[in-house]
Amino acid sequence: MGEWAGETVGPDVWETCWELIPAGSVFAFLAEHRGALFPADMFADMYPSANGRPSMPPQILATAITLQALHGLSDFETVQELRCDLRWKAACGLGLHDMAFDPSLLAYFRRRLSRSVRPNRVFETVREVVRATGVLRGKHRRALDSTVLDDAVATQDTVTRLIAAVRAVIREVPGAAEVAAVRCTAHDYTDPGKPRIAWNDQAARETLVDALVTDALRLLGHLPEQELGEKAANAVGLLALVTGQDVEPAEDSDGRDGRWRITRGTAYDRMVSTVDPEARHVHKTRSHQQDGFKAHLAVEPETGLYTAVALTPGAGSEHHEAAVGVDLLAGEEDPVDVFGDTAYSTGEARQALDEAGHRLFLKPAPLRAAVPGGFTLDDFRIDTTTATVTCPAGHTVPLSEPGGQHQQRKAAFKDLCTGCPLRERCTKAKAGRILTIRPHHDLQAAARDQAATDPDWQADYRRWRPPVERAVAWLVQHDNRKLRYRGAIANNTWLHTRAAALNLRRLINLGLTRTGSTWTINPATT
Repeated sequence: MGEWAGETVGPDVWETCWELIPAGSVFAFLAEHRGALFPADMFADMYPSANGRPSMPPQILATAITLQALHGLSDFETVQELRCDLRWKAACGLGLHDMAFDPSLLAYFRRRLSRSVRPNRVFETVREVVRATGVLRGKHRRALDSTVLDDAVATQDTVTRLIAAVRAVIREVPGAAEVAAVRCTAHDYTDPGKPRIAWNDQAARETLVDALVTDALRLLGHLPEQELGEKAANAVGLLALVTGQDVEPAEDSDGRDGRWRITRGTAYDRMVSTVDPEARHVHKTRSHQQDGFKAHLAVEPETGLYTAVALTPGAGSEHHEAAVGVDLLAGEEDPVDVFGDTAYSTGEARQALDEAGHRLFLKPAPLRAAVPGGFTLDDFRIDTTTATVTCPAGHTVPLSEPGGQHQQRKAAFKDLCTGCPLRERCTKAKAGRILTIRPHHDLQAAARDQAATDPDWQADYRRWRPPVERAVAWLVQHDNRKLRYRGAIANNTWLHTRAAALNLRRLINLGLTRTGSTWTINPATT
C-alpha cells in the first residue's frame, strides 16, 4: 500500500490557492479533513502484500472516487479534473504540477474495494460521521423508496444472445471450438456480424432461430467431459440459460422433434444481455418498463440523509421492495416510524417490522372488487379466530384451514349466493362467491382501517413520505440513472459511494466541521 509522504509535485494547491477553493464546498472540506475522513489504516486490508511497487495512496483514490460519484464522471473525466481543476487537486492533496495517474487505476481500486470484506466502507465511514455529529439524534422517521437504474449494456435480441452465448462457450471451454466446427452449422461464429438473412421475412427468422437453438444444444451435448474452471462453467451455464428462456417447441411440435421458435411472451426473470447477465426487465408500473437494476433507499426525511441503501437485480421475490426494505431497517438501533408506499405494504413486511417495534406508515394496497363498484374484502366480517366469514347479506360460512403454497384460507358461499338480492354487487361466478384469505389478513385489515379513518396517520404520511422523492432525485441527477458498471456487486459498491458523497455534501451544508478529534455540526448563522 502506498503511503502519503507529504510531498507534492509542485506547490501544494490547498496551501497556496486556498482562497480560490469555494468555502463550504465538498472540495474545501476534503482538502482540510481528507486524512481524518479516510485514514490510511482504513484500507490496510485491501493491500495485504508488502511486495511489489507501492500503489497510489488509497486516501487519494478514495477521495477521487467519492468526488467522481458525486459529480457522475467517467474514469477519464475524473483524471482530467485531477489534472486541470484546482478544486480537485486541493481536495485530493495533489500538487499544482501533478499529472495524477492513469484512469485504469480507478477501476483497479474499485475492484479491490468491491472484492474486499468491507466493500461499502466509504459509506460506512460517512455514516459514522453522521452518528458522531448526532444530527439524527431524536429523528425517528425513515422513508423507504426504490428507483430503477438503467444498465450499462445494450439489451440484446434473442438471436444476438444465442450467438454471443455460443461464442463464449467456444472461447472459454477447452475443446469447444473443435466441437463447434463439426456440429454447429447455422452461422459462422467467427463472424462478428449478425447472420445474413432477409430480416423482414418471418419464415427466414424462424428458420434461423431453430437452427441456432439446434447448434446450441448440439454444442452443449458434445462438450468433452472435463472439470471446468469458473469462466468456462459460467459460459456453459449462460448458454443453457439463454437457450431455455428464449425458445419453446414450434407450434406443431411435441418438443421431441428438435424444432424451435422464439417464446411467445416473456420468461420470468429473463436475462436481457449476455454482457451483463444480472440485468433484468424491471416494471415499476404496469405500463413502464426499463432494463437494469433496482436501487433501494432508506432516508431520514427531515435532513435528507441516506441511512441505508442497496442495489439488487430488478426481478425476483427476494429483491422486492418489501423484502429489501426490512433489511434496510435492520441496522436501526431504536424503533422508528417507517414511511413507504404500497410496494412495502406486504403482510410479511408488516409482520417483520411490527415485531421489530417500528411504527408503520405504509400505504395499504387498494382492494379490488370482484364486480366493478361492488363489495370488497372489507365489506365481509372475517373472524380468523373463530374461522367464520359473514357476507354483507348476513350469510355465515366456515373458513377453511390454511393450505397450498401460500397457506391461504378459503370461504365458499356457494348456494347461499343463489337468489341473493346483493349478488349482482358481489360476484359473477356461477358457483357463488369464494373469498381467499391470506395469512396476514388481520394485520392488513387493521392497516387499511387506520389509513382510512385515522387523521393523524394521514397527516403524518402526507408530511413525511414525499421527501424521499427528493432523495431519489438527488441520487439520479447528473445522468446518474444510467449505470457505468456491469453486475450487481460493482454497481452496489458505486451506489454506496454515491450515497456517501451525497450524505457528505448534505452534512457540509448543515455545517459539518471537525474540532480536535470530534465531528460536529455548527449551523451557519445569518
